[in-house]
Amino acid sequence: MQSTEKITVNQLGIILFSFVASTIILTLPGLMAMYAKQDAWISVFPSTLTGLLSIWVMIMLSKRYPGLTIIQYSQRILGKWLGTCLGLYYIYFWVMSISIMTIQHTFFIKALLLPRSPSIIGSLTLLILCGLAVYMGIEVIGRCTEFLTPMKMLFLIPLLILTIGSVDPEQIKPILGDGILPVLQGAILPGGAFMNQLFILGWLLPYLNQPNKALKVSLFALLGIFIFVFIVVLSAIMILGSLTGQLNYSYLSVMQYIGIEGSFERLEAIAVMIWVIGSFSKVSVSLFILCISISQVFRIQNYRDLVAPITLLCLIGSVWVFKNGAELQTYLTLVYPSTGLVTQSLIPLLLLITDSIKGKVNRSLH
Repeated sequence: MQSTEKITVNQLGIILFSFVASTIILTLPGLMAMYAKQDAWISVFPSTLTGLLSIWVMIMLSKRYPGLTIIQYSQRILGKWLGTCLGLYYIYFWVMSISIMTIQHTFFIKALLLPRSPSIIGSLTLLILCGLAVYMGIEVIGRCTEFLTPMKMLFLIPLLILTIGSVDPEQIKPILGDGILPVLQGAILPGGAFMNQLFILGWLLPYLNQPNKALKVSLFALLGIFIFVFIVVLSAIMILGSLTGQLNYSYLSVMQYIGIEGSFERLEAIAVMIWVIGSFSKVSVSLFILCISISQVFRIQNYRDLVAPITLLCLIGSVWVFKNGAELQTYLTLVYPSTGLVTQSLIPLLLLITDSIKGKVNRSLH
């Protein structure tokens, strides 16, 4: 079933960049510095490899099965039963992911802006907006992201420039003081959980209006993510030093610090705006992917029929998934890197290997 909805090459690039970079800006420096300490900025280099792998695998698969999503061609590669089981697993993965993204958004807003409002209000407002965007289709999500992401960067780039005045290069010394192992440990989290989120190409490529440009734009998006994460992590360590690994929202502390040092007040309002825009982009795309996955596994003609019940399911999931921020933090640091690596890197790679072996066997038989 070929889709009539299409997104442009630029929209795909911005969706990929925003999907990975949007919500990690405030949390990632602290999570990486827990392991790699002052060398967390070096960890950004090896972590990018999983992103490269995801791009290569997804584009190879999409060339073999043009116009199909990973849900559809996994049934052709693995057979109907195994392919359906994989589809069901991905449905479970996306329901959990959206529930976690939503509650993460709610915890952040509660901690910073609305401490007395019930959690469900934050989750509900975000999911209603995202549900509306998904109902309107991937073209609308593409246009929203194309408009909102540059606006977000417009606020963020001056902040990054302001940090230059407060950095202390001495904070990153000694470089590789504890050897290479902590650097690799620091790379596991972004590599296993975030950089390989570019595997969303497996659902988005059928909607691209110029599939021949997919590789180029994906690599540009990954380069943008790498530069962005590198600057954010390096500036956080140069300003906060050894404190970076002890803070949940370390980059938020950087913004507050700049506000105190300079004549700016309430810079965290900008952080909230960046976070909300990022959460909207990320949850919208994830919700779209989830609705598409369910419609393809269960052969439902129009995915829009699913938007309202699935949004409600994710709202219930967001209330149920974690009791507090500490549980969420434990999940992000200890559980998600391994499940992310399996789901986002290993399964697509195994699909490609299986398809290649099947192709060779068929050719040798003929």
